[in-house]
Formats: sequence, C-alpha cells, structure tokens
Amino acid sequence: MKIHEYQAKGVFREYGVEVPHGELATTPQDARAAAQKLGGNVWVVKAQVHAGGRGKGGGVKLSRSLDEVYENASKILGMTLVTPQTGAEGKLVRKVYVEEGLAIARELYLSMVLDRETRTIVIMASTEGGMEIEEVAANTPEKILKEYVDYSVGIQPFHIRNICFGLGLKGDTAKKAMKFMTGLYKAFVEKDASLVEINPLIVTESGDLMALDAKMNFDDNALFRHKDIQGLRDFDEEEPSEVQASKFDLSYVKLDGDIGNLVNGAGLAMSTMDIIKHFGGDPANFLDVGGSADREKVKAAFEIILADKVKAILVNIFGGIMKCDVIADGVVAAAKEVDLNVPLVVRLQGTNVEKGKEILSKSGLAIIPAETMAEAAEKVVKASLGEIQA
Repeated sequence: MKIHEYQAKGVFREYGVEVPHGELATTPQDARAAAQKLGGNVWVVKAQVHAGGRGKGGGVKLSRSLDEVYENASKILGMTLVTPQTGAEGKLVRKVYVEEGLAIARELYLSMVLDRETRTIVIMASTEGGMEIEEVAANTPEKILKEYVDYSVGIQPFHIRNICFGLGLKGDTAKKAMKFMTGLYKAFVEKDASLVEINPLIVTESGDLMALDAKMNFDDNALFRHKDIQGLRDFDEEEPSEVQASKFDLSYVKLDGDIGNLVNGAGLAMSTMDIIKHFGGDPANFLDVGGSADREKVKAAFEIILADKVKAILVNIFGGIMKCDVIADGVVAAAKEVDLNVPLVVRLQGTNVEKGKEILSKSGLAIIPAETMAEAAEKVVKASLGEIQA
C-alpha cells in the first residue's frame, strides 16, 4: 500500500524525523490561504499523486508570492500529471501540498528497504540527492552507500556513522543525523513498511537535516495491525479493478494484455502468465483467487476480468486445499451469472479432478478443456485470435 507525501511526512513527525512545515489544499484559494498561514516569502506547491518524478512533469512549482501560489495551484490541480512512473496515461491531480521554502545547502538521498536476499533492512544513501536513484545506480554506482541492518539487532550507531562519513556529514549535522535515522528506522519497523525513501534529504544552510520529500510503502499483509495506516489509503490513486478485487480478498494486478487469467496460487499464476507469453499471448492480469475460493469469489473474479474487455479467459486450477469439483461448480455458476461471452479455457488438476471435469462437461457452457498447462496456454492464445472454438 502506498500513501501520499504529506501523509508520509505525518508519520515521520510521529517519530521525530524533521520535515518542513506544510499544509494540504484542494483548491487554489486553499493553497493561497495555506501559504499565508505558513508565513515567509517562498513556498513550494506540490502535486499529491502516488508517483515519483513529479517535478519533471510540472507537478512541483516554486512560488515567490501568494498570487504565484494561487496561480501555480490553479495549474497543477486538475491536471493529468505524466511522469516516468505514471505511464503515458498519467494521474489526475486532486490535491496539492503547500510547503515552506528553505535555504538548501546540500541535497542528498536516503532510503530504507527490505532486502530479501540478505534478509536485512538495507539503508541506502547517496550524495546525489534530487536525482533518480536508478540513474545514479546505472551511471555512478560507487556513489550509493549501503548499510545492512540485522532485524533482530536493529540499527546501531556504527551504521549511522558510516552513512554520515560517506555523505560528508560532520559536527552538529552528524549528531542530528543520529536522531533522524534512528527515528526513520523505528518508523519503518513499527509501521511494517516495505520502503521509505527521501529524495532529496536536505541539509539547510543552518545545518539542519530535513526530509524535503517523503515516500512510504507498506506491507499489505501487515495492515491489519495498523488501522491508522489503513485510514490513509486513497482509493482515487488506485486502479479501480484492483480496489474491487481487494473487497473480495483477491490478489489482482491489471496488466496490458488481452487474455484473462483466473488461477489459485501466486506461483501458479506467475507460471501461467509466463507460459501464455511463451505461446505468443499477452496476459491481461495477474489474479490469484487463493485456496478458499467460493462461488461469490469466483463470480467477482470473472466480473473483474471481463470488465477489462479480454478476448479469452484461462482458468488454471490445481486442487489441493481447494478441491477441483468445488472450483468447477463455482466457475459454472459464475460464468452463467455474468453472461460469459468470450472463449473460456479450463485446466483442472488435483483433488477430485474427475468430479470437476464432469461438472464442466455437463454445464452446457462452451468450455474448452485442457489437460496440461502448455495445452491450456496454447489453446487460450488461439482462442483469443479466433482460431479455435469450444
């Protein structure tokens, strides 16, 4: 789960991580009032969308008067912001964050992320703040510092000292970095984050350390422990079909292809997408119905897939916990209720597979059966091209 910059900064404040003062606004009038409340003579108006690279797309603008704050907010609010992370379709901007301007001496980069290979939390830092970290990694990888933190031990002073040395932070600023990074690590762990990124992390002319930007992602599987974080979810920023899928506890990700998939098990779903690609097709989605699919769940899955205007659907089920006859009954009932009008290829294997096949054969539906994954994938690709029918 992702949250907005202003929300991430709210979490940072809870843990003593310094951030600039700012106010949220949804209209140009609110933006002007926010700048007036903040005081000063320089402000930054920032689009609030779940994507990076906002500045490159015109979503971050410096303002040197209240009138300019109003003007810039008017330009940003309602715009479709296109950045390298949004894709060509972009994202509609519904709110902006008005933040105080600061005297910046240096721009740095700092992030914390789970490293599954080493089973640690890795702290990454760089002197190249304000740049895309991917560009830094590709062109000057030696400028990326890494410290690996054992979760069972936690962050230690030597981790922070190593980062400070690599970033050239000294004196009072280095002391402030100790509190800053300790608080950031605590927020990461206690909130079950999967990513915290600050780009740029700034050193002000007075030697303060501040998160000028803030990005936080959270582990969806741990959200039940964090009602406060759940409350930050912005459904306007999410794919509608993925929001609908989450209501039925379906693991769904929309893709760009035209062959729908309904599979049980994440590994099998990934393999199914791979083999469809192998036979020349393009998956329209990743959809894992899990091990406890019932009629309503399968119906919801079909509705979500069909809403994507697919040309064919592949149901690939391995019956373990979920028995093949139960899933077959759900497929038949759901297909009839949603008025299925595209070719449907079904491959069942596992517990009660013969009962499942019998249910499908007697359903009266135009189902294309398959015995193996390869056969199923080849058939669904051909069906999507109109080359075979049930």
